[in-house]
Amino acid sequence: MVTMLPSGLLLGAYGNSLISLLLVCCLPPSGARAQQYQMRLEVENTLVPAGGSFLVNCSTDCPNPRLIILETSLAKKPVGNGLGWAAFLLSNVTSDSQVLCSGFCNDIQMVGSSEITVYRFPERVELAPLPRWQPVGENLTMTCQVAGGAPRTNLTVVLLRGEEELSRQPAVGEPAEVTFTVAAGREDHLANFSCRIPEQVRPRNRGADGSGTSSCSRLPFSPALPITAPHLVVPRILEVGTTRSVNCILEGLFPASEAQVHLALGNQTLNSTVESHGDTISATATAVARAEQEGAQEIVCNITLGNDGREAREKLTVYSFWGPTINLSEPNASEGTAVTVTCAAGARVQVMLEGLPAAAPGQPAQFQLNATEMDDRRSFFCNATLEVDGETLHRNSSVQLRVLYGPKIDQAKCPQRLTWKEKTTHVLQCQARGNPDPQMHCFHEGSHVELPIGVPFFVRLNYTGTYACKASSSRGVHTVTVVMNVQDRNLRAVNIVLGVLAILGVVTTVAALLHVFGVQKRSDTYRVNQGSTWLPLTSRQPEEAVGENPS
Repeated sequence: MVTMLPSGLLLGAYGNSLISLLLVCCLPPSGARAQQYQMRLEVENTLVPAGGSFLVNCSTDCPNPRLIILETSLAKKPVGNGLGWAAFLLSNVTSDSQVLCSGFCNDIQMVGSSEITVYRFPERVELAPLPRWQPVGENLTMTCQVAGGAPRTNLTVVLLRGEEELSRQPAVGEPAEVTFTVAAGREDHLANFSCRIPEQVRPRNRGADGSGTSSCSRLPFSPALPITAPHLVVPRILEVGTTRSVNCILEGLFPASEAQVHLALGNQTLNSTVESHGDTISATATAVARAEQEGAQEIVCNITLGNDGREAREKLTVYSFWGPTINLSEPNASEGTAVTVTCAAGARVQVMLEGLPAAAPGQPAQFQLNATEMDDRRSFFCNATLEVDGETLHRNSSVQLRVLYGPKIDQAKCPQRLTWKEKTTHVLQCQARGNPDPQMHCFHEGSHVELPIGVPFFVRLNYTGTYACKASSSRGVHTVTVVMNVQDRNLRAVNIVLGVLAILGVVTTVAALLHVFGVQKRSDTYRVNQGSTWLPLTSRQPEEAVGENPS
């Protein structure tokens, strides 16, 4: 706005808009303005931050201007001047103001003015608390509260999801309350929602760079839980003092990682290890049965997500089953002593000792015997049976009886006569039984040389003789006599020669007998050896001629 006034009408102060209005009202008619020149007012920025400062330049094209001044209620400071111009620095701007430049040209006043707007960012921008859980698919209303800030006509609130702008609305009122409505989806789970005030109050010709004031909140989302109950896997029975694993699984919930699982055995909370995979959550815990929990119990699995939850319950029977315990009245009994064998177990337990059942469940079973050598190291067995929740449980126990009796040498395993060859290797197998285990020794009755027992030894000729084999212990001594005959190995060769000679004698005798027998069986006709011809032959008539012709 440019105005020229006579110098007599110029007032002493131009600090507000009322002065400018009066100056405008006092302008001369339009015909008197033919030779007017303009007073220009240039401002660095008409939008000034509260408490800030700005430069104002007053200039005119009048060839001979004078008395160029700046009228304002703000603190000002001249920073330069020249022919037709003057510059001023205004500081500590706290409210909207009007600045006015004036000067004279040929005694005609020139005036130029401008409105200065002060802007302030909000003192507080706050996103109202969000619900802890938001079902997927349902609308969610979010509220941003804005306190302070000017000018309100330029103040806008923006709702962002991450860096994505969802909505933009003006801030109205003090404090301003701006609401936004969005439809929640799975992609919004744990997304960052924020309210932001962009710096729109900056001059449009200077841009809106920089970030605004904002408030941010993270929103978790969850759908309705599945209508099915969790799958709870528990043992049907659990013995006092033992541990078993308990598993609870639920499928079809989102987000599974945010679900809470609570497992309990009766009034005992179980420490759980929770894992989530996709839309499935599983919890594993170890249940420990206590004596005070004996009887019918329940294991409970409760899974909550947001304000909703699902629960599963399974029955569990806690039982006590000790024993069976089998006892001997004399664990180490002397031979001939009466020994009582007893087997017992807990209440409701049926025991059977060596096939003999107890009178009733919870009662012991027992019998008595006279200990003999045959009962040494004898084992007695007891079986216990308990029925729990339709399941039959069995347990066994055993005990061994030791009978103390004197040593006895088994003569079947310790021969009383031995015939061995000299310079051969043999083992003397003599064993004795008894409790405590007896010691065995065999000594030569003449030389008292000890003969090894149970180990190989080299037989010598001087081992021939009678030995006393004794088994001894704290319960007594048992002795067996063993006669050993060791034969010289050279006797064997003599026996062989004698045998051969005997055989040859027999053969010769047989041959001679066969020869004599053969001669007697020969014919009476003989072949005459032809002798010398010079000896004359004489004939003799046979005395008898029976069946033969004479020769």
